[in-house]
Amino acid sequence: MSALRFRASGALAALAPALRRALIDRDASEVAGADAATAAADRPVGSTDVPAVVARMIARVRAEGDAALRDFAREFDGVALDALEVPRAEWDAALAALDPALRRAMERSARNIRAVHEAFAPEARECITPDGVRIARRPDPLERVGVYAPGGRASYPSSLLMGAIPARVAGVKEVVVCSPPGPDGRPSGVLLAAAALAGVDRVFAVGGAGAVAAMALGTDSVPAVDRIVGPGNAYVAEAKLQVSSVVGIDSPAGPSELLILADDSASPVVLAREILAQAEHDPDAAVILVTEAVGLADAVRLALTDAIAREPRASVIRAALERRGALLTTCSLAEAAAFSNEWAPEHLLLIVRPEAVPPMLEALRNAGTIFVGSSASVAFGDYLSGANHVLPTGGAARRYSGLSTSDFVRWTTTQWIDMRAAAALARDTETFARAEGLPAHANAAAQWADA
Repeated sequence: MSALRFRASGALAALAPALRRALIDRDASEVAGADAATAAADRPVGSTDVPAVVARMIARVRAEGDAALRDFAREFDGVALDALEVPRAEWDAALAALDPALRRAMERSARNIRAVHEAFAPEARECITPDGVRIARRPDPLERVGVYAPGGRASYPSSLLMGAIPARVAGVKEVVVCSPPGPDGRPSGVLLAAAALAGVDRVFAVGGAGAVAAMALGTDSVPAVDRIVGPGNAYVAEAKLQVSSVVGIDSPAGPSELLILADDSASPVVLAREILAQAEHDPDAAVILVTEAVGLADAVRLALTDAIAREPRASVIRAALERRGALLTTCSLAEAAAFSNEWAPEHLLLIVRPEAVPPMLEALRNAGTIFVGSSASVAFGDYLSGANHVLPTGGAARRYSGLSTSDFVRWTTTQWIDMRAAAALARDTETFARAEGLPAHANAAAQWADA
């Protein structure tokens, strides 16, 4: 068996600048979404120029509506669709037919997602300024949102739950789901079951960039939405970017990422399992271990070499580690934290001694979500912890947050300025306005100076 290879290994400080840049500036253009199989299933055959292909698909949906969506289903999914919408009775039947153990797990996931997102739901607030102005901000739920659920050869009911349930908690009036049709012209049964559990309003057997265009622009069957969320392949991600001028979108999504920061208290076997779990997502997944213990890095390499032979997705794991994997050593946890902030991971797993946890958490600023402790497997966050697993990738954690109820509201600000407050503000407002060359503004404020 060939030796296990990583894109980079050794001392972090000794990395060649070009290699360090290659690790940090990961390019998500080849595959963006939950899994390479999903990406292949939704990808237009023979296409290479993703932006151009997506632009043509969006233009067709704008011009032809449902007819374009049916053509895409024939071309990319190999099915002829009589109707794009999946009747609710089929969701209920899928839920009733679900394996009981899987149903229990999905129901538990749904409960936990709902509980966590209810706890952090945005709330209305008010304040009174020193000048006596009363300002209020109120979160108003969006009218309609769309959740994209990847399909094809891989289905992710967890992502559907993560998108739809926070929208429901936020009070969104209508939640629409789009997912690619299978050979029977319907999304997979497990996705339909998840739609029933999440309490969505409508489900459409529409996938890929066409689904994003339909939810952004609206067709005779698919209603236009106010925001689109959910992972997808490179074509879905590009479509979301291209329609972002007319509809809200979540953070850009790319291949899965994990950065582990560990000291010598960590178990090499535990770390190896976490690395394997993330690397099996996709050949483009990025997994990096940074530790101040050289012996731990060597032990993790040995544990991975021993375990990978038993992994069904060993070829995917090997490809991911070779393309974007790294075992790096550092002189201190402070240096490791600085690298983490620069890399800005989707998932950050912190396994250090208890006394080191508080200062590390204070230092760590750029991460989609942080898992603390050896038992805090990232897999729990993927399915059951209740925190959202729709997270920024590719360094976007420097400017984006994970999906939450805040993504499904818009804020209305109200101002009460009584005559006393108006008198207090009048002269300085007049001065500001005249400085900006707006005399009518100045006069509108000045009239209240002696109120």
